Amino acid sequence: MSDADILLRARQAAELHTRAVRDMEQFVDDFAGTPDAAVLAEYASLLAREEATRTGRQEMLAALGLEAPSVEP
Repeated sequence: MSDADILLRARQAAELHTRAVRDMEQFVDDFAGTPDAAVLAEYASLLAREEATRTGRQEMLAALGLEAPSVEP
């Protein structure tokens, strides 16, 4: 895979992650403050999607040589 292909895939992965974060933002905006089973299931699904897309984005950027040893304070 060429660097151009990897860069394209990295852009796509970043876009997917952005959508996942925006969906979580919408969920929080719509949250009425009383979680029931359906709300908790939706939250878990959104959280898993957010994490999966973040991981995918990082993997594609790492393939381009973009890595940070740690972002923890």
